[in-house]
Amino acid sequence: MFYRIALLALICCFCSGLSAADRPNIIIVMADDMGYSDLGCYGGEIETPHLDKLAKNGLRFTQFYNSSRCCPTRAALLTGVYQHQAGIGHMTGDKGIPSYQGYLTEQCVTIAEALQPAGYRTLATGKWHVGSKPGHWPLDRGFDRYFGTPSGGGVYFKKSMEVRQGVFFTIGNDRIETPEDLYVTETFTDYAMKFIDEAVHDKEPFFLYLAHIAPHWPLQAKPAEIAKYQGKYDVGWDEIREQRYAKQLKLGIVPEKWKLSPRDSQAVSWDSLSTEKQQDLSHRMSVYAAQVDAIDRNMGRLVKTLNSHGILDNTLIMFLSDNGCSAEGGPGGFSRGKEGAEIGSPLSYASVGLEWANVSDTPFRQYKMNTHEGGIASPLIVHWPDGVERKGELELQVGHVMDLMPTCLDVANTVYPHRRNGQPTVPLAGMSLVPAMKDAAANTRTLHWEHEGNRSVRSGDWKLVSNHQGKWELYNLLEDRTELIELSKTHPQRAKELKRQWEKWAESAGVHTWPIKKQARNK
Repeated sequence: MFYRIALLALICCFCSGLSAADRPNIIIVMADDMGYSDLGCYGGEIETPHLDKLAKNGLRFTQFYNSSRCCPTRAALLTGVYQHQAGIGHMTGDKGIPSYQGYLTEQCVTIAEALQPAGYRTLATGKWHVGSKPGHWPLDRGFDRYFGTPSGGGVYFKKSMEVRQGVFFTIGNDRIETPEDLYVTETFTDYAMKFIDEAVHDKEPFFLYLAHIAPHWPLQAKPAEIAKYQGKYDVGWDEIREQRYAKQLKLGIVPEKWKLSPRDSQAVSWDSLSTEKQQDLSHRMSVYAAQVDAIDRNMGRLVKTLNSHGILDNTLIMFLSDNGCSAEGGPGGFSRGKEGAEIGSPLSYASVGLEWANVSDTPFRQYKMNTHEGGIASPLIVHWPDGVERKGELELQVGHVMDLMPTCLDVANTVYPHRRNGQPTVPLAGMSLVPAMKDAAANTRTLHWEHEGNRSVRSGDWKLVSNHQGKWELYNLLEDRTELIELSKTHPQRAKELKRQWEKWAESAGVHTWPIKKQARNK
């Protein structure tokens, strides 16, 4: 194995004309369940100065997409193919079907596996969630170093594990005692900086995948950071949503012709709530804001480390979210922690609720797990001074999370392997974003989604979308990306053709009718 990897590295370097030392470093940072408008540079009121600065000195993609939920997005990001093709058509449960086996297939290649032969040190910290059992962890899929939780999230502090039992942390493949001073957003960043220090010391270019748990429920944050936002949301979700939309218009994130979608039909007006209920829900959003704030603060620490080594300018940083904000718990959210534990504390276990998720996904409608824009639209900040001259601009080209694999290959000036362990690999479905970063003419493309029977297809500016067992809806996203004007009756042939395209893709990608019935594996 060592000689095969060494040979591939030699071939890649010879073909590209680059030595390992000349290659840019690459960092992908992903938030979990963070909405489209939560960052300041995308319209939010949460203080995110470090990410805003990266955006000011880089690019913001306004039409970038994820795969609508945690595991599917991670699978598509890491492999450059649709999640079903990578074996994770749903989550990490094994349905006995290759496209729903719950861990990455042998036929797909991770970014780490593709970059190792080009001389990259491959690093990962945080939430893995694309294969929970040993044998399917990061070191088994091309990463040299890993610290995090292979099986999921749900904890922020060590004490949180009294409520969320079963979560564990590893260094590499070795389970460890949970650090006493654990605050996951900081701890993941601590290890990311440590791994970067090691790579720089050894004069190796690196690829870092930092996958946060925040701001996914449970709502838990440091008291001082919660206090920073206490009272800020007393004006309620209607007012905050209007403020975000107005700021998005001012920033150019959305054009005026995209009208703000109405408040979700399940949400009541803020003024109709009792004072006690308002206080509870305002506090929940304060904790959520603190979790986003912590991501930003730790991005500042990460950037400081890059600056201390003099490598910030030659490091491509891409920051995104894995799906839209979560409405889990419905109106008002859930709370099922230790009795008497204040929401936000380590022994609490609560969600922000549907109404504030509606705010996070401004200006769109619907949420995580849906394939309307609120579920699949993601911010994407790109910062790479040595590679991208544009500063502070908005990039309107359509992108998808599976584009990050070919983008990394392009930046590293290396190739996608057509075989893995002697077997043919799944061809890439994504496309490099480097031309878009350099302001090339936009490409018209067709993208597809499916999760739990929620489905959609976007071709050019047209999108056909349906909730599980719902009717297909047709929208012109150029004119109406907030999906308010349904056009299937006025453009029936276009709707019919897009439906045909989606069905053809679904068959080729291995999509099955939801709910999936578990099947016995063939021996």
